[in-house]
Amino acid sequence: MALGVFLGLVLASLLLLSLWRQSSQRRQLPPGPTPLPVIGNILQVDLKNISKSLRELSKVYGPVFTLYLGRKPAVVLHGYEAVKEAMIDHGEEFAGRGSFPVADKIGKGFGIVFSSGKIWKEMRRFSLMTLRNFGMGKRSIEDRVQEEAHCLVEELRKTNDSPCDPTFILGCGPCNVICSIVFQNRFDYKDKEFLNFMDILNENVEILSSPWMQICNNFPSIIDYLPGKHRNLLKNFTFLKHYFLAKVKEHQESLDVNNPRDFIDCFLIKMEQEKNNPKTQFICENLVFSASDLFAAGTETTSTTLRYSLLLLLKHPEVTAKVQEEIDRVIGRNRSPCMQDRSHMPYTDAVLHEIQRYIDLLPTSLPHAVTCDIKFRNYLIPKGTTVIASLTSVLHDDKEFPNPEKFDPSHFLDENGKFKKSDYFFPFSTGKRICAGEGLARMELFLFLTTILQNFNLKSPVDPKDLDITPVANGFVSVPPKFEICFTPI
Repeated sequence: MALGVFLGLVLASLLLLSLWRQSSQRRQLPPGPTPLPVIGNILQVDLKNISKSLRELSKVYGPVFTLYLGRKPAVVLHGYEAVKEAMIDHGEEFAGRGSFPVADKIGKGFGIVFSSGKIWKEMRRFSLMTLRNFGMGKRSIEDRVQEEAHCLVEELRKTNDSPCDPTFILGCGPCNVICSIVFQNRFDYKDKEFLNFMDILNENVEILSSPWMQICNNFPSIIDYLPGKHRNLLKNFTFLKHYFLAKVKEHQESLDVNNPRDFIDCFLIKMEQEKNNPKTQFICENLVFSASDLFAAGTETTSTTLRYSLLLLLKHPEVTAKVQEEIDRVIGRNRSPCMQDRSHMPYTDAVLHEIQRYIDLLPTSLPHAVTCDIKFRNYLIPKGTTVIASLTSVLHDDKEFPNPEKFDPSHFLDENGKFKKSDYFFPFSTGKRICAGEGLARMELFLFLTTILQNFNLKSPVDPKDLDITPVANGFVSVPPKFEICFTPI
């Protein structure tokens, strides 16, 4: 009996101590809903639609507020002004990477996407320089995308105008572009190794976008002890790590320092140059995870956007017809689209921007963290605090984009039908940690979609009015619902 009372007092004391610490910490942070012990505000957040929950909370607590997803606080930025002020005006201070426990367990802070500090700066700078200046060998990246667009069209012809789920085929194109950049070679769409690789990438995005993954990231202690889909994710990450290690070994055996073939060769040459530098970041772990990050960021995001694009074009055949008319007028049927065409195709450009705005691919981007103690809007945010930027609140701002829930290319057209830029266009995030592959992604979206529409009419097996365009998950990535499409050769 006495032991039970003693344990009860100890637990009560620990709970009170936790509440006192939490209360003391909250006094300095922006306002927010009162968190419960241990679980924080998790019950006040719809894990299937986090953006909606953030929007409702911002109406009560303003554009900068604090949310406890578990025991640790996260500062939420809601609306263009708050996101811009933090990510652009104070870009350096908000350039850290917030905790992402499932990925951290495998990557341990290496690579580009989930790293911070010196590792992130070095890997990002090297990757950007390699993509921009090296040109990936004798052919430009644009040449590679055009070649893959042609291969994609030939694969679509094999569907023989029959209804098909485009998920796999649309994933192959962007994945092969990255393969040619990182590995030098592309794969045939029927290659078993390639098929396995694609399946793993698809499964990873589905798991990362699930409500269960939000729970795992906010309560990381369960990762090691409970079963669930996160186990598959960890297994997939481990497989990809070994896959890239094998590719690195192959490259080491055939490396010619005077004739680098791809990203891996360039990194290996840099490793050799810095082998006597004890503080170098150019080590095998960073090579493996940087290559893996290029795949993860450059394949699924682009293929998901392409898939969502076709669904929206099926839903809005009048938009598709206008794009095809512009393709006929500017490009014609006898040559492949090129990036120079884009500046002469304002309507197509507006449609591509509106697709990215409307689908809101990464609703809250990846978590950021402040790199030092910072006073922001009269609040003190301690170093290391997680920061969540609501990209949805910017892309769906009703002052900048009237009727933001409606798909409308005129959001990016002026009264004369010319393309109109918007400072609110943040699909790739913004600031210091804006997506490193933005240029490649924009190129792929334009060249793949215009090449498809140059060669095919799109038909839906069901009435376009009955097509559901609501994402089936948007915890991490906005995933479109399954649909079928017929590619009818022109």
